[in-house]
Amino acid sequence: MTRPTERFSGLAEHYRRYRPGYPPAAIDVLARLGAESRFRSVAATAEATTLLEESVDLWVAAQAFHWFDAPRAHTEALRVLRAGGFAALLWNERPPEPGAFLSEYEALLRRHAAEYTTIAARRVDEASMREFLGDTMQIARFPNQQTLDYAGLEGRLLSSSYAPAPGHPEHEPILAGLRALFDRYSRDGEIVFPYETRVYYAQLKPGG
Repeated sequence: MTRPTERFSGLAEHYRRYRPGYPPAAIDVLARLGAESRFRSVAATAEATTLLEESVDLWVAAQAFHWFDAPRAHTEALRVLRAGGFAALLWNERPPEPGAFLSEYEALLRRHAAEYTTIAARRVDEASMREFLGDTMQIARFPNQQTLDYAGLEGRLLSSSYAPAPGHPEHEPILAGLRALFDRYSRDGEIVFPYETRVYYAQLKPGG
């Protein structure tokens, strides 16, 4: 399997254009934990951020935690957090009642995307989140959705690291199945792709 840091190297534009964002209310949860207007990007990993010791108040990961080496990332988070610092994990998940379209979409992935089942098994459940964040972990839940035309739905699929790339024998079959799904469930040329956004958060480092 491709290394986690390389899985999306050729998918950045699809990811930027077609992955869902997060509801403003979910971001407000983070704003209550801490806010900082300055921003700086560094080329690093969750396990070795290169940030200074005790230099941040809030450690956040969005939709990527399942690729981390959790014990090493936890050690690094404790290193860079100031006393009293919080950690939060954001996730767009299947809603409690996914509906027929989303259930058939997942079945399509299982038929044509060989890595989907393996990657789906890596998805972090609540117990794993609690193991990382501790027993004081809280969860905030928000409804979320994307409204997509067919091009958007295809882009959403192709933004996934497990999607068969052009030239792969399953590429055309999965797109044919996607087109059939869209034709069956779309209304007025659009389809709603539902999510439940979950924010898992806790004070990770005591004190402060």
